[in-house]
Amino acid sequence: MEIQEFHSDGCSIFPDGTLEQSELWLDCCYAHDHAYWKGGSNSQRQEADRDLEVCVAKTGEREVALLMLVGVRVDGTLFLPTSFRWGYGWPYLRGYKALTEEELDAIEQLQGSLPGSF
Repeated sequence: MEIQEFHSDGCSIFPDGTLEQSELWLDCCYAHDHAYWKGGSNSQRQEADRDLEVCVAKTGEREVALLMLVGVRVDGTLFLPTSFRWGYGWPYLRGYKALTEEELDAIEQLQGSLPGSF
């Protein structure tokens, strides 16, 4: 099974920030997209979602963070064939399971071309 190159659509179907600061929590969404692209176990997904909530809350937008958490818990399920589902870098329905050594190697090889550090 091969992983596709990483891509991010920002905060998917949610704004990337406020009207005044249009990219206020975009970095949070980018990191969350990276975790979703890689996929893994259900507990890793829960951790990625909590990390998103904490990151957005640190921007001063606690209510937005809670709303986003609810949204990703519902819309990020691996069962929907969306471009932002859990494990979207892998073929559809990879499932909730730990990444194998081979999968981790494939991810590591692609990460050299990513901006930022993960």
